[in-house]
Amino acid sequence: MSMIKIENLTFSYPTSYDNIFEDVNIQIDTDWKLGFVGRNGRGKTTLLNLLLGKYEYSGKIHTTVQFDYFPYSVADKSQFTNEIFFEIAPAAEEWELMRELSYLDMEADVLYRPFETLSNGEQTKVLLAALFCNEGHFLLIDEPTNHLDVKAREMVAAYLKKKKGFILVSHDRRFLDGCVDHILSLNRASIEVQSGNFSSWMANFERQQEFELAQNMRLQKDISRLQQAAKRSAIWSDRVEASKIGAADKGYVGHKAAKMMKRSKTIEARQQQAIEQKSGLLKNIETAENLKIAPLMYHVDTLVSFSDVAICYGGNNVCEPVSFTVQRGERVVLDGKNGSGKSSLLKLLVGEPIEHSGMIQMGSGLVISYVPQDTSHLKGMLSDFADENHIDESLFKAILRKMDFERIQFEKDIQDFSDGQKKKVLIAKSLCEQAHLYVWDEPLNFIDVYSRMQIEQLIKEYSPTMVLVEHDSVFRETVATKTVQL
Repeated sequence: MSMIKIENLTFSYPTSYDNIFEDVNIQIDTDWKLGFVGRNGRGKTTLLNLLLGKYEYSGKIHTTVQFDYFPYSVADKSQFTNEIFFEIAPAAEEWELMRELSYLDMEADVLYRPFETLSNGEQTKVLLAALFCNEGHFLLIDEPTNHLDVKAREMVAAYLKKKKGFILVSHDRRFLDGCVDHILSLNRASIEVQSGNFSSWMANFERQQEFELAQNMRLQKDISRLQQAAKRSAIWSDRVEASKIGAADKGYVGHKAAKMMKRSKTIEARQQQAIEQKSGLLKNIETAENLKIAPLMYHVDTLVSFSDVAICYGGNNVCEPVSFTVQRGERVVLDGKNGSGKSSLLKLLVGEPIEHSGMIQMGSGLVISYVPQDTSHLKGMLSDFADENHIDESLFKAILRKMDFERIQFEKDIQDFSDGQKKKVLIAKSLCEQAHLYVWDEPLNFIDVYSRMQIEQLIKEYSPTMVLVEHDSVFRETVATKTVQL
């Protein structure tokens, strides 16, 4: 057992005036299976990069372990998988990787295939297995569940549960519950470590939030009372000063007024200091305001009908044909393994030219709002993005504010946003659009827990007609009215 000690860590990016971290002190046991949670843009990935030594900082990080990072960047994906393994873990034996792969229910033949031919899920499993073959290394795992189907998530969670010594950044509530024994939470005004899984941490955090909310209400009342008292003190001193006018003994009254003025200003200064102190306590409340959407009502019950539709490449079906309808008010979730054609079906739905068999019938005049998986195309200022997409800029930015965007973010290029913030931009755009049908492809990739719950509440309240691909099982159970198995 060894420790990772972070002392007085302070860090800000060269382009920013605000510190991401300020005088952070935490201690982590390297035997812990540590889940790392926090809202998008708070600095989770930044902290991992600081542990990796990628940035200069003030303070100290004491550790005797060597850090490895997932996702590992594969430079040449045309290489065979076993070549990439030896690149990651040069001191390990091939049989060690085969053992790890067996724990992940993978066949050994993947080692002798080009890495690029593996599915996203297979690539994730191989890279995790290879990194865990580096004996004595401490693994920093950043969002491993993105693009993983439900069964793959369960498999990876069971695999991680058998391991010890990692930090895992994830927003998938059930996944975290399945594999961690401690939680590191990056809050609005603090960083805390707590023993237990995500659910136990969340229950404690919600109780803490209730307490702090009640305390904040009391502090707000105290602040208001002190502000009123400070205002009265100022008025009082002004009145004493004014009493000199017309007085018989102006010297005496002037002396008295000066004393009273000094006293009132001292009281006012103390009151102001108390206001500032109390205001400084109003920091750690996490807010999640309700989101809104204005879906259009379609004139008939059936919006879309799929009849024996299958995705094709080179004239051959690459998945089984599927038939289903999308009825008004339904939230249809497409379920299936990675590579089963879920995203391709959504792209067909929004009009992309993808080779397929079967028939898709769509209602006339159907208006669709689409959230794609990919965020790499996002760039430029938010104002320009709103203008290009013909959405109301004020509404767009108001939604982003509700999803925990700071106003300072509005002045940054979208390219500089975190992955979670980029995804929120696409979701906010969709929420600004009035549509009959909302088509969302893995909308929760990189999205923090609070925002996930906001989106769940929105969908339950407004019941928009939707077709989704999403692997967060809690989210699916909360919002889906129908599941189509591919």
